[in-house]
Amino acid sequence: MTTTAGDRSDLLDKLGLKEQNRATIGRLLATGNVGQATERANGSMQATIRINPDELCWDPSVLVLPHGGDLELELINDDLNTHCALLPNNGDRKFIWLVNHSRGRATLNLDGPGYYWFSSPTGNDEGRGLTGAIVVLGEVPPEARLDRPEQPRP
Repeated sequence: MTTTAGDRSDLLDKLGLKEQNRATIGRLLATGNVGQATERANGSMQATIRINPDELCWDPSVLVLPHGGDLELELINDDLNTHCALLPNNGDRKFIWLVNHSRGRATLNLDGPGYYWFSSPTGNDEGRGLTGAIVVLGEVPPEARLDRPEQPRP
């Protein structure tokens, strides 16, 4: 599911990505749509991200996963230029070359909550805006938390 520009603010608020000291990703990437991965019966997730013609922006630029795990990601380059995708993954990052009017698939494992950045490091794509984030919702397991006192939240 992807948002329209008008629904973007409402969805970021609903997901908790717009509040201070929570997940300020909604304020960092000010352009592009927000999308949610579809969860399958086996717990894995799937999503599609594309580069629309002449926009130089991932669509959606923020992809939200309800929990950590495996994600099957389809990438579509509808642009007239060649781009690529450098994707986060536990272990090694994954790289997919996307010539004009092509598509690729990657299976990613993102097992913990947090922000995972992806981009197209070809040419000056990153500098011109072809960056995005995958946000994995959820709480850090107790064994992975820092040993420090509770922090105040607004």
